[in-house]
Amino acid sequence: MRGAYFDAATATPLHPAAREALLGALDDGWADPGKLYTQARRARLLLDAARATFAQVLGVRPDEVTFTSSGSTAAHAAVLGGLAGRRRAGATLVRSAIEHSAVLHAGERHVRDGGAETEVPVDLLGRVDLDAWTSAVSAPGAALAALISASHEVGTVQPVAAAAAACRAAGVPLYVDAAQSLGRVPVPDGWSLLTGSARKWGGPPGVGLLVVRKGTRWVSPYPADDRESGRFPGAPDLPAILAAAASLHAVHETAAQESKRLSALVDHVRAGVAATVPDVEIVGDPADRLPHIVTFSCLYVDGEALLTALDRRGFAVSSGSACTSSTLRPSHVLAAMGVLTHGNIRLSLHRDTTADQVERFLAELPGIVAALRAEVGM
Repeated sequence: MRGAYFDAATATPLHPAAREALLGALDDGWADPGKLYTQARRARLLLDAARATFAQVLGVRPDEVTFTSSGSTAAHAAVLGGLAGRRRAGATLVRSAIEHSAVLHAGERHVRDGGAETEVPVDLLGRVDLDAWTSAVSAPGAALAALISASHEVGTVQPVAAAAAACRAAGVPLYVDAAQSLGRVPVPDGWSLLTGSARKWGGPPGVGLLVVRKGTRWVSPYPADDRESGRFPGAPDLPAILAAAASLHAVHETAAQESKRLSALVDHVRAGVAATVPDVEIVGDPADRLPHIVTFSCLYVDGEALLTALDRRGFAVSSGSACTSSTLRPSHVLAAMGVLTHGNIRLSLHRDTTADQVERFLAELPGIVAALRAEVGM
């Protein structure tokens, strides 16, 4: 049976532009761009070109763009570096309750080291409470605010522009985790720090993006290093960076058209699941959402059992928290929203997803759920 991969929010299949750039860079991009000989100067030109591509897509300066080894390390650097740069202003990290686990872990480290953290709640659709947000960033001691651009689990788009305005009024820099948004939808301006992950938009794994705007107080949380202007240590994976730049440029060019196509498929899934599966809760904002993500929870069904049953039928999906499913803990995002956390499935579509794959999923899902419920006597 031909499989259907529905987990693009974790990793998107490699874009053809990334594959072509990666193969080409293996010949020209292997030398150390920090050296002065001919091969190194060639590598440096390629690295500068990749940085310029990212800057153009994001609307920032090339020297504000830093490459890291993953989206998680970029998030760690944004949070810990942003807090370190603001020690004199305060020691409190303000964040939404639905941030990516990388942000949560960085916050835990900050608290263990003597800092403080304020969690801002979200509503039933997964959108941050702007009144609570404004109060939190305006409180004495607020050093850095973190708000994901759109929920990686339910797709709800966050009010980044309004949150940024509140931060600006309070003099607090805003960090935006844009991993799910880059290459799909524009990210509102007003932020001071931004991160992304290449494997989310069709680039190779092992490339993260950290953008620090000019004028932002930021201190690297890592030991001193001459690479990446001292912001991130270690030699850059130039072939992977070039592939990430090529794929981001490619998906950015087709984002509007592809978003329209995927959004229609997601609408079809939302309607189909609601109509054919009893006792199901479809979560997230039905309209103000990312175009490729749909999440629902089935009552009386174990999420891991549902994932396994779907996998046997050729459907690759996520269950529970996309970042902590291996721990078998309920999703902190769904718990913060106050929705069902059991029997949870997230579908995230991509450029290779077809209408036929979606139709087959909708045709087989009701029987799979019914069989699992029958096993437990429901």
